[in-house]
Order: sequence, then C-alpha cells, then structure tokens
Amino acid sequence: MNSRTLWLLGAGLLCLAGAVFAAETQGLAQGFAQGLPHRLAEANPAGANPNPVQLRRPPTAPLSSMALLGKEIFYDASLSSSGARSCASCHSPDHAYGPPNDGPVMLGGTTLSRQGARAVPSLTYLDRLPVFSIGPDKGDDDNIIDLAQMAAIGQQAARTTKTAGGTGASANIVPQGGLFWDGRADTLQDQALFPLLDPNEMDGGSAEIVADKLRRAPYMQRFVELFGAGVLKNQRLLIAEAMFAVARYQVEEPSFHPYTSKYDYWLEGKARLSETELRGLQVFNDPDKANCAGCHISAPTRDGLAPLFTDHQYEALGAPRNATLGQNSNLDYFDLGVCGPHRTDIPEQTQYCGMFLTPTLRNTATRHAFFHNGVFNTLEQVLDFYNFRDTNPEKVFPRAADGRVRKYDDLPQKYHANVDVSDPPFDRHPGEKPAMTEQDEADIIAFLKTLTDGYKPDN
Repeated sequence: MNSRTLWLLGAGLLCLAGAVFAAETQGLAQGFAQGLPHRLAEANPAGANPNPVQLRRPPTAPLSSMALLGKEIFYDASLSSSGARSCASCHSPDHAYGPPNDGPVMLGGTTLSRQGARAVPSLTYLDRLPVFSIGPDKGDDDNIIDLAQMAAIGQQAARTTKTAGGTGASANIVPQGGLFWDGRADTLQDQALFPLLDPNEMDGGSAEIVADKLRRAPYMQRFVELFGAGVLKNQRLLIAEAMFAVARYQVEEPSFHPYTSKYDYWLEGKARLSETELRGLQVFNDPDKANCAGCHISAPTRDGLAPLFTDHQYEALGAPRNATLGQNSNLDYFDLGVCGPHRTDIPEQTQYCGMFLTPTLRNTATRHAFFHNGVFNTLEQVLDFYNFRDTNPEKVFPRAADGRVRKYDDLPQKYHANVDVSDPPFDRHPGEKPAMTEQDEADIIAFLKTLTDGYKPDN
C-alpha cells in the first residue's frame, strides 16, 4: 500500500476509535459527575485535583510534505471569488480556529456581503471524531446502525415514542458523529470542499475554476512532487488531493488539538482551580442542576485521553429564531438541522428535525456566536436560555402581537415534540424554580474559561 492508502486506513481506524472513546467516556463521566463534587469540597479546599491523571496527547512531529501543502492551501485566499477569503479567514488560528468576527455568521461571496447560513464552528478537536451514524444512545459502538437501516429505525422510533408518550425522537436511537452542524460530512477532506464552493462563503465558483486556480498556484510544484504531473490533467483528482492535503494539515498541526487548557493541567495535578471555578465544575457536572456534562463530557477516557466536552450526538433544544439572519426574513424558511435543508439524504427522518450537533466547549469562552444560528453572543445569554427556557420562557423567546410567548419560534409546530423536555435542566415547567441560581451561572462561566487553550502551568 502507498502512503496515502495507509493514511486513509489510519483515518478510518481513528474514526472507529472515536466511537469507542465516546462509549468509554460516557460511562466514566457519570461516576466522575457523581463523586467529584464531594471529593473536591471535603478533601481539597486548595483547588488541586485530588485524583490526578496522566493525559495522553497527540504526538508532535515536523509537518509532512503533504501537511505543508495543505497549510498553503488553508491560507490561500486566491481560491475565493473575492480574493479575500481563505479557510483561515473564517477559521482563524488566533480564535481557536473559529470565526474572528463578533457577528452571528461570517460574510462571504464575491463582495463579502453575503451571509453564511450558520454560525461558523471551530475546527479544533476534530481528531477523534466518529463518522455520522444513527445508533443507540450512550455511544454503544457495538450497536452502531448503518445509514441504510435508518428508514426502519425511524419508523420504529416513531412507534416507540408514541406508545411511551415521550419526545418525537427516540430516547435510545440518536444521530451522532459527522462534521458541520448537521453531520453531512464524515471526513475533514469532505468538510473542506463545501465552503470552497459555497456562494455564501469562499464562492470558488465551480470545480473548473478552482482547478484552474490550483494549477496556477505558487505551490503547484509541491503538488507535482507529491502526486506526479498527471494530477494537473485530472480536475477531480486535483481538487480531491488538495482537500486531502488540507485535512492532513489539520491532523498533523498541533494547534488544532493542543489540549493545553487550565482544566487539562488541573486533571494532571499541574494547576489549581479557584473556588469559583471549582463550584462551576460541580454545577456543570451535577445531573440535577445544570447537567452540562450529560452532553459535554468532562471526564477523561479510561485510556487517559482528555475529554472533548461533547458526546458527538445531536439535540433539538428549540433555540430562538435569529432575526438578524437574512434567510429568516422568509417566515416559511426553517433550518431543520439533520433533516434539512443543507443535509438532503435523510429528510424523511422527521423525528430528528431541529436537531444539531453538540459542539465541543473547549475554547468556547473565546466565541461570540453560539448555537447553530448564532442567536446568542455571550455565555450569559446561553446559560439564561438553558435556565429559563421552560420555567420563564418569556425571558428568552419573543412575544407575538397578541402578547403570547412564541416558544420554539425557529421550529415548525409539528416538530416541537422533538425538543428535549426530559433531561435536566429542561425537565422544569412554567413557574417552577429554575435549575440554576445567578451565582451558579457565573460559576459555570468561570469554569468554562478554564477550557481555553494556552494556559501556562507553574510546574
């Protein structure tokens, strides 16, 4: 096998490993959440981890020739119609490979005036990403279900749900894995191609235009050295290899997955959390309060891999509609996540309409756009949504002309049953006490700031 085939095999194994790691972490997180607060309060007032672990980080080495080529492409703005948009323009290395602006979405197109459809996710921590699948909750990798089996599963899920009187999506069969907010790409190579051709983003125009620009790029000699001169004559192969190189850059470049947050060093016993940060961690993990760790797993795996702060699954949370997005001026338009409009292969799986990928919370304190539509621009707004969505919906949703609160206004009524109303803090009802106090929210935000990379431990 040649080096590229070996790399693809390794990437496949890496995706499989991601599913296994998710399964391990799910089980470990429950014990972590239940036992940690008491140990911290009783045995460790100084803020050090009472049970430090040795984390396994990705090995570092000089970038390969393939990755160096990918780096040049990643920063090449000439591939866009404006000549001012590269991959790095929206995935800025100075902003944890997330958006550098303060708006809900980035602007692209020929004149940089067209809104992107969704908030730009970070490209960090995708090194252990499982491929998209529909399968049992809790990351049961032994029972991951193939895309070809979705139709039968969807029908069974709907029957089970109606019988049990639960939410629209089965509590046991869930979408998981994949890239973008709807999981429509399984590899970094595929993910890199979408924004290159999207008229609202880099707007490369067409495959022919992009290929012609690649042939005239200053790094083309590196292409020939790696793939041979024949690659220039094959348009499809030329673009595929270019995207493969970008993916390789993301895999090899350590800054895409550094694991250098204060929390990482705290897990290893090399840093101490403040009282506020410790309280935030406790509330974050508390399954009866914020319950953040139910989806944003905070425990390392059994193998010592650092937590990714996501279970790679999808949730329908019913976030408010973002009136600043031009597409939403059409009152009949709805972004339904897994079942469309950008993902088009499973529209009939309506029990998943309104579901979006659970993002990592690493470096989340550096962001200014939260949720798929960028409707929130501060962590305070995000936590208020979680806290008041069901107890005081008037605090997070708009009102109609008649004064009624328009709850779940960014989701058609027929899909409201898909929204999670069973997992804390979403198990409350109007008038009940919210899950978190104002102090709890402030403490969680303090903890979330410990997930920002670049911390320098004292030892």
